[in-house]
Amino acid sequence: MGSPKFETLVPLLASFALFTVLLVIIPQGPIPAYASTLEAQALLKWKSSLHQNRSTSSLSTWTLPPQNATDSNATVVSPCGWYGISCNLAGSVIGINLTSSNIIGTLNEFPFSSLPYLTYIDVSINELFGGISPQVNLLTNLTYLDLSVNRLSGIIPREIGELTKLEMLYLHSNELNGSIPDEIGQLRMLNNLDLYSNQLDGSLPSSLGNLSSLTWLYISYNPLSGFIPLEMGNLTNLEAIYMSDNFLIGPIPPTFGKLMKLTELHVFHTELTGSIPSELGNLKLLQRLSLYHNNLTGSIPSTLGNLTELTRFYLHGNQLSGNIPDELGNLQAIIGLGLSLNQLTGPIPPSLGKEIQLVRSLTLFTTFDLSLNFFEGNIPDVIGHLHSLIVEAIIISLWERKKDEELSKPFSPGLHY
Repeated sequence: MGSPKFETLVPLLASFALFTVLLVIIPQGPIPAYASTLEAQALLKWKSSLHQNRSTSSLSTWTLPPQNATDSNATVVSPCGWYGISCNLAGSVIGINLTSSNIIGTLNEFPFSSLPYLTYIDVSINELFGGISPQVNLLTNLTYLDLSVNRLSGIIPREIGELTKLEMLYLHSNELNGSIPDEIGQLRMLNNLDLYSNQLDGSLPSSLGNLSSLTWLYISYNPLSGFIPLEMGNLTNLEAIYMSDNFLIGPIPPTFGKLMKLTELHVFHTELTGSIPSELGNLKLLQRLSLYHNNLTGSIPSTLGNLTELTRFYLHGNQLSGNIPDELGNLQAIIGLGLSLNQLTGPIPPSLGKEIQLVRSLTLFTTFDLSLNFFEGNIPDVIGHLHSLIVEAIIISLWERKKDEELSKPFSPGLHY
């Protein structure tokens, strides 16, 4: 027989455990109401700092209850029914979506310290100006931040690196300046990083290579300079890179050949030098490759013929030399090819003409530009027989280049239209 004390203690322990569980799962009424009131007051303070004509019309539901209300809960102010506000079951604000809401003002009075449960902010396509407060780091549960298409200026605060749950960061189309902070490499859960169309300068931080979850990188249209970090080859989940229209120098990192999930690579209108790395031929899922208007030299790697999913391939406006590799004839998905304004020589491979004929037969081919190079020999018959005004114009350009060089044996004009 057990001890009487133990037998008495067992049901008491069970009751205590049940009471503890109920404390956890049953919402405590006064706490959410009080929290909601504080959040509402903080949001109203930000509203009062905004331009009072257009902004307040969008936020007309952001109001206090009537003063003469007789309801016993009249003192409780919940923002959960306000325009653009989402709440959890406990009544705390978890989302703010004010995109395209004609909001004019700053984020100076935004209640960063009063919204501890906030996971989502979208205030894009408004007329916000001023800077991004370092207090953004107080939103520790934030997973989505969109401040794009505004007039925000100043630097990207390094404190943004403390938002370690962030998955989406959209800051494009503002007037942000300074460099991309090294701390941004702490955002290990980030999927999308969108910084294009700002005034960001300086070098790309090597810490970008730490963003192991990144799938989309948009940093075009910024006066960025320096080299592309080799560490970017660590971003093995990347599917798209847009880093055009800047002042980046140096070679394309051969480590880009490790980005096996990449479908789009756009690095044009920059000042890149060196040769195209043969490692790019490893990117078997690549559909669009744009490296035009750089200072790239050397020959076109034959390994690029492995990119059988490629639909648009633009290398024009470089200093590439040598022959067009026969292997480019393997690119049977191609609908846009630009190799003009280089120093390419030799004949046009017949395999390239067959590829063009195949795509043309599907009425998909849009661009085939080999003009302003130094090709020799005849135009492959398969190209000469294409009934295409686009091809006709390009052949004329080829002829003119040859005529300018006063070569004795221009392309054969044996075309049939």
